Amino acid sequence: MRWAAMIGTTIVPRRREDIGENDGSMRTLHATRYVTPLREGGSLPAIVEADDDGLYVLKFRGAGQGPKALIAELLAGEIGRALGLPVPEIVFMELDAELARTEPDPEIQELIRASGGLNLALDYLPGSVTFDPLSDRPDADLASRIVWFDGFVTNLDRTPRNANLLMWHRRLWLIDHGASLYFQHQWGDPLQMAAKPFALIKDHVLLPFAARLSDVDAQAPALLTTATLEAIVDTIPDTWLHHDSPFPDPAAHRRAFVQYFQRRLAAPRAFAEEALRAHAAAHV
Repeated sequence: MRWAAMIGTTIVPRRREDIGENDGSMRTLHATRYVTPLREGGSLPAIVEADDDGLYVLKFRGAGQGPKALIAELLAGEIGRALGLPVPEIVFMELDAELARTEPDPEIQELIRASGGLNLALDYLPGSVTFDPLSDRPDADLASRIVWFDGFVTNLDRTPRNANLLMWHRRLWLIDHGASLYFQHQWGDPLQMAAKPFALIKDHVLLPFAARLSDVDAQAPALLTTATLEAIVDTIPDTWLHHDSPFPDPAAHRRAFVQYFQRRLAAPRAFAEEALRAHAAAHV
């Protein structure tokens, strides 16, 4: 998805230093104005203004896959930030269904009404441009860390056709992780699911640049301690976990996520081995 669309609003671009790093906290803001839809996305996310006068890309709870897509966006995004990857700040966004009254598009009206309450949003990066693998060549360390991360969270959407990468202030940024962690749409045994490789990593747009996968695989797991994973999973709102859940309560649901991540990190890591094989095959 491209977030650099002109939206008819005067914006003073912020420096990358102005975007907060992951400090372990999640802010909750209130949407005050619907600015424009981002129609490149299938779930029709939108740029909104919040009560801190900032602009955010809002992901609607009432769209597409519902709360599960927001859970994937939240967990994968915060895991990426815990790994030191450049992911825009993630915030909770309260949305008043009354905002639908000012929108002429019936589809947008319906989406806003269906999403009244708590949603998720990412900091909008004004002036960013879509990553081009032919002209934007990330260094091997960053590319390897992103490939490893996407294998860990089973991210389907990092292909040349849909890279979900932006260049902003000459830096690569990762966006749109709602298609990650797709196993949660049909829960089974978390430990069994976590042991599976991720064959689709062969289609990753950064795989040709990922020459340091072995080094990253040796270092990255130490950043995802049990305490870190539990803190990230604990941020999931209870209301999102009540939706179509196979678990008796939100606490059990959260434990299953943590168990999944812990097992996926246990050596040998099938997803990392799969990425290494795919990288080697791409260079034969």
